[in-house]
Amino acid sequence: MSSRPLGAWARASAQLRRRARLLVSVVLAAFLAPPALTAQSAAAAPASAQAAAFDGRPVQYWNSVLLDVFRRQQKVGPGPLARAAAMMNAAIYDAESAYQRTWHTLRYEPYLEAPKYSGAPFLEGPNEEERVIGHTARNLLVRLFPAQATLVNTRFKERFGNEWTDFDILKPLVAEPIADRMWNTRYTDGWDNRESYTVENKPGAWRPTGGPGCTAESDAVDPNWGLVRPFALSSGAQFRPATPETLGTYEALMASPAYRAQVDEVRLLGSATSTARTTDQTAAAWFWANDADGTYKPPGQMLDLTRIVADQRHLNVYDTARAFALVSLAMADGAIAEWDVKYRTPIDLWRPVSAVQVGLGDTTWQPLGPTPCFPAWASGHATFAGAWQTVMTEVFGTDQISFTATTDDLKSPVRNRTFSRFSDAAEEDALSRLYLGVHYRWDAVDGLALGRNVGSYVVTHELRRL
Repeated sequence: MSSRPLGAWARASAQLRRRARLLVSVVLAAFLAPPALTAQSAAAAPASAQAAAFDGRPVQYWNSVLLDVFRRQQKVGPGPLARAAAMMNAAIYDAESAYQRTWHTLRYEPYLEAPKYSGAPFLEGPNEEERVIGHTARNLLVRLFPAQATLVNTRFKERFGNEWTDFDILKPLVAEPIADRMWNTRYTDGWDNRESYTVENKPGAWRPTGGPGCTAESDAVDPNWGLVRPFALSSGAQFRPATPETLGTYEALMASPAYRAQVDEVRLLGSATSTARTTDQTAAAWFWANDADGTYKPPGQMLDLTRIVADQRHLNVYDTARAFALVSLAMADGAIAEWDVKYRTPIDLWRPVSAVQVGLGDTTWQPLGPTPCFPAWASGHATFAGAWQTVMTEVFGTDQISFTATTDDLKSPVRNRTFSRFSDAAEEDALSRLYLGVHYRWDAVDGLALGRNVGSYVVTHELRRL
């Protein structure tokens, strides 16, 4: 036989033979399966999956894995984390949508695609919903965080009772194509733009604050994140707040009475030694922080609150997948929109510690909490909170739902805070940055409005009811 490379016809023939062998193996598996699994046919579970530990909450489970991965990330900005959450949760939603289209009823639009992958004479296989979601989530997590592959694969085995490498027809049939589609769609979205940032040496302009990991302009976190292609928005500047444009120049900023009022307020309330800040405001400041390595970070806290409410309201898997996907898409686009404000408007606003120590000459002043290494305007926490609140209100049909939130921040004096409305939690989250001394009030106000605008756009354009 010739050793020359196969021609197009030969390659096609080989591919057909491989597909035929796969089909034969599927049919044989159906006919040779034990009586209890015979009707399940092509989707028969791996033999070792009998040790699986399912609790009927696959979306929550894989988001708990995601949060564990977040806790292991060091010096990673909220933008890349929010992007990862959107990729995983939108793919989980598409996998769940494919499952619904195949065996039940598709009630909402997919995010990318959700093709039907089986049908008569086959029937739904055992734990098929769990397996479709699990393989999709695992596939994306190990690609997004390759250093955490061992953790992710271990958590897969804990869930399913078998290795992810064990043969499961649902992997090549549905999970891998959906994960590949998400990965390929986002791979060139601009996430890896490493263009350097140049500090503008003017009063009012952001500069490194001198804390750990923030001593040079090259330490500025993700200065090009506002250019990342959004998941739903047309651009990161789509809902840009008016305030930076109104001030226009650093000279106008520094001469503005509004600016001076902002600085005076944070100097009073956000000081490490403040006597004006109440005990409850201090508790809120640390409760919503989650900036330190080892925490699930700000996007992770919003995902955890989504879990808490989804569990409390007993959402089914389909609606839970949609809720997590919408929250994640809104946070991802919120981060892009907010980073556009931080770095791509006329004002890259310096942090309160610079405004007080450099602008006012009070070199002894220190904020209550550590200052992140990027401009102040607008607040990322506030943007995430506004986006989350808007999505949750749409998903549940009301803002007035009571729930108890939790935190990862070890400096928080309380582990839980209870709220009667989503908007109450969002507004406290936004203002907590003022009490921590790392943001001005207008960062919180503009960030909250920006997040709400992004959230509204996402819920009216994505995953809509059919």
